[in-house]
Amino acid sequence: MGIRFDSVTVAYDGNVVLDALDLTVEPGEVMALLGPSGSGKTTALRAVAGFVRPVSGRVFIGQRDVTDLPPYRRGIGMVVQQYALFPHMRVADNVAFGLKAQKAPGGEIRGRVAEALEMTGMAAYARRYPRELSGGQQQRVAIARALAIRPGVLLLDEPLSALDAQLRSGMLGELARLHRELPDVSMLYVTHDQVEALTLADRIAVMDRARVRECGTPRELYRAPRHEFTASFVGNANLLPVTVGAGGVSFGGAELKVSTEGIAPGARATLCVRPHLVGLGPGPNQLSGRLGEIQWRGATHRLYVDVGGNRVMADLRELREPPSHGDVVTLHFAPEDAVLLNAEVGHGQ
Repeated sequence: MGIRFDSVTVAYDGNVVLDALDLTVEPGEVMALLGPSGSGKTTALRAVAGFVRPVSGRVFIGQRDVTDLPPYRRGIGMVVQQYALFPHMRVADNVAFGLKAQKAPGGEIRGRVAEALEMTGMAAYARRYPRELSGGQQQRVAIARALAIRPGVLLLDEPLSALDAQLRSGMLGELARLHRELPDVSMLYVTHDQVEALTLADRIAVMDRARVRECGTPRELYRAPRHEFTASFVGNANLLPVTVGAGGVSFGGAELKVSTEGIAPGARATLCVRPHLVGLGPGPNQLSGRLGEIQWRGATHRLYVDVGGNRVMADLRELREPPSHGDVVTLHFAPEDAVLLNAEVGHGQ
C-alpha cells in the first residue's frame, strides 16, 4: 500500500506552506522528506494523516482517495517526536489503545500487543509506566503502538530528534530492522537530519520553500546532485564558482579537468566536490591556497583553505603532522569525483 500526492497544496490564511506537491511513495518503500524547518515536509505528512486539509489536490493511500476521510478511517500508524504516550497507562495499554479504538476483540488485542512489543524489543516492559522508561524505550513503545494496528502506511515525524546521539544511532538500526521485517509497509519519514535520511530511506525528497527540489535515491542525491541546494543539504559540499571551457573549467586561476557534458563553453557553472574526496598534496586537478583553519575531529582533520577568495574544505584521515594555520597548501581531486551543476539549475530556477 503506497502513498500518492496529486498536486497537493496546503495554505494557512492565504500563505502557501505546501505548493502543488506531486510525489509517490511505492508500496513497501521508505521515503524520507528532508529539508530545513518551514520547508513543508511536516505539512505533507500531516496531509496524509488527515490533520490538515489541502486547499487543492488529492491524497491517495493505495488506490483510495482519502482526502475527505477523517484520520481514524485512513488505516495509518503514526510516530511523533515527543512519543505522545499516555502517562497513566502501562506500556501494554498504550500499545493497545488504537486496537481498542477500533473495537478489536480482546483476544486479538492481546496477541497483537504482544507481537508489537516483541518486534520492538519491549516485551519485558509491558507492565511499566512511561515514566519508568528511558527516552529510547518510550519511542520504541510509540512505534509498537503504531505497528499494533498493522497499518499499510507508517508516518514518522522526526521520531528521533528528542534522543541523544547514541540512542539515535541505536534507534536508526532498529528502524532499519523493522523495515526489513515489514516489507509491505510504506513509510513516510520526516527529518531534517541527513544521516537519518541517508541511512533509512530508499528514496529522499529534498524540500525547500514548500516544494520538492529533488527526489532520488540517497546515492544519487549524494554523488550526483542536480541542484546546489541538494548538494549542500545532503552531506557537506564544496560549491565552487567556475567558468566552463572546452575540456574542463577554470577556477581561481587553475584549469581543472571535469566532465562538462551538456554545458556550453563560456557558461558560468558551479563545481560540486565532496570534502572527503579532496586530497592533500600534488595530484590531478590541483588547487593551492592558504590554510585558514584546521579542525581535529578524532579520526579526521578538516582543512579550510582559501583559494582565490573561496573556501575549500578537505576532510582527511587524521594527519600525523598536520599543516599549520597560514601555511600555503596544495589540494587535489580526481576528475570523476566532481559534479558540474549548470548555474540556472544550481539556483533552483
